[in-house]
Amino acid sequence: MKPGLPQFVSEDLNLFQRMGLALAAGGLTVLTLPPFSWLIAVPVAFSVLFIVLRNISTSRAFLVGWAFGLGQFGIGISWIAESFYVDAERFGALAIPAVAGLSAGLAIFPGMAAMLFAAIMQRRAVGGIAAGLLFATCWVATEWLRGHVLTGFPWNLAAYALVDYAALRQPAAWVGSYGLGFLTVFIGILPGVLTVAAPKRRAPVLVLFAVAVAGFWVGGALRSGQDVPPTDVALRIVQGNVPQVEKWVPGSRQRTLEKYLGLSAQPGRFDLLLWPETAFPGFLDEDAAARARISAALPDGRILLTGAPDRVEGDGGTRYFNTVQAYDGSGEVLTGYAKHHLVPFGEYVPLKGWLPIERLTEGLGDFTPGPGPRTLAIPGAPLVAVAICYEIIFPGHVVDDLFRPDWIFNATNDAWFGTSIGPEQHLASARMRAVEEGLPVVRAANTGISAIIDANGNVVARLDTGETGTIDAGLPGARTPTPYARFGDWTLLVLVFGCWVFGWLASLLGRDPDARHFGTEVS
Repeated sequence: MKPGLPQFVSEDLNLFQRMGLALAAGGLTVLTLPPFSWLIAVPVAFSVLFIVLRNISTSRAFLVGWAFGLGQFGIGISWIAESFYVDAERFGALAIPAVAGLSAGLAIFPGMAAMLFAAIMQRRAVGGIAAGLLFATCWVATEWLRGHVLTGFPWNLAAYALVDYAALRQPAAWVGSYGLGFLTVFIGILPGVLTVAAPKRRAPVLVLFAVAVAGFWVGGALRSGQDVPPTDVALRIVQGNVPQVEKWVPGSRQRTLEKYLGLSAQPGRFDLLLWPETAFPGFLDEDAAARARISAALPDGRILLTGAPDRVEGDGGTRYFNTVQAYDGSGEVLTGYAKHHLVPFGEYVPLKGWLPIERLTEGLGDFTPGPGPRTLAIPGAPLVAVAICYEIIFPGHVVDDLFRPDWIFNATNDAWFGTSIGPEQHLASARMRAVEEGLPVVRAANTGISAIIDANGNVVARLDTGETGTIDAGLPGARTPTPYARFGDWTLLVLVFGCWVFGWLASLLGRDPDARHFGTEVS
């Protein structure tokens, strides 16, 4: 065993031992995320991965990184299996294969990061802080790809380990969740860098670790401590808590409407009434009787925003949309938004002519995507952007860049995922969008978690999973446009470039002697 290496990662570890350690470390990342948010698990998980990637070929590095991703996603998105058991007779047998297959596919991205890291290290061996920067750069590059390739799935980004820490999540306003993930991984692996560094090079790493953590905390605390004046708009969010197995049962539509109208009619003042995704399980704009009952619950200029499916007849047949529609006391549609980022296999089947697979959701046909982010003007209310369900997970793709809204309405139906950790992870994404955009996010969820989130990512009010009820609260105010809201992921490039410039300047003090430990293949 070479000096400086911990006992559990001796140089003679074979590939399968390294993959086993990486698998465990990847599984540990789930504890860094809500509802656990164990911050200590960040340096442990990523430092282990960094260390076991030493002295290994690129092909084997890919397998080690893939094993890390398998642990990360195999546990982190295991809640997806819940959706298959909603209609267990038709889809229950697919639950485990689907989660395993998706996890194995997503694990390719950490595998690519590990392979890229090992390939560069073999050609230009570096050590210490430079090696840490290289690892974090490879990680964020493939994490960004995961958020964009094949429509993208940026779920459980590394940055979300910080979402429950008010000061630490604030840098997302400047560099977005990908940039914050870069910083999180870089700082997280510094203990691993320290472990393998030559003794005389450990002091700079320790100093950098302390300065980075302190800078994170102080800068974020200053931003989160700034007051944002609230608006005078009163909100009422209704969480009907209708189980998914009952939602589309014939004859349930009237019971569902009765439930939402009853909760909406509770005493108290509100200007905007907010119902979740597909709160009305039918084509509301075609149901005059239902609209008449809703209009009776909206006196004195009050407005309802509700999720409801929609359909449009055309020459090519009927097109279906997942929408949020706005109604006033007249019972007529004022405006609306059609979901543009659809869920594969949930709202449409990719390669439908080739794959003999049915959608998990009820309906007459695949949904059609809407045109994209849109800002809605509603009488008597601030301008609003709408994100339906998992559209909220995409950094930089929630609001219309040309017409900035004053808040974001996230209508969702997480009933598919029961009481698993899925809804908590979904809420974490919404909180990060609030920080990135500097806008409050208001969530109406069928079975939870409904919440009001201010522009700093703080949860002002919430209804937990499985609760039935309402939230009555004021709409928080918006901040001025953040750097990330203005420039998007260009801020990530500036951040990474700046860190590498800093690393280059630091390297002028002398090349790291521990660099020679990298780039040698082991069995």
